[in-house]
Amino acid sequence: MNKITIYLTQTCGFCHAAKRLLEKRGISYEEIDISSDLEGRGEMMRKSNGMRTVPQIFLNNKHVGGFSELYTLQQSGELEKLLKD
Repeated sequence: MNKITIYLTQTCGFCHAAKRLLEKRGISYEEIDISSDLEGRGEMMRKSNGMRTVPQIFLNNKHVGGFSELYTLQQSGELEKLLKD
């Protein structure tokens, strides 16, 4: 089963947009709110090669990127392909 993890903050509009995109497609995900979680923020930065912005999205521990990259994957049909692998 595929695992999607989103590192986010509650005040981030792009984070909410990423969640809506996944929910609309019926795709479940785990969210990690790094608003006040320094350990989670550090983990996100290590896994994403130093990225500090949110959201940072991972599919099966592979870094997808942020909302723009997720949206592009969805629009091109690649997200569905990745979820089938």
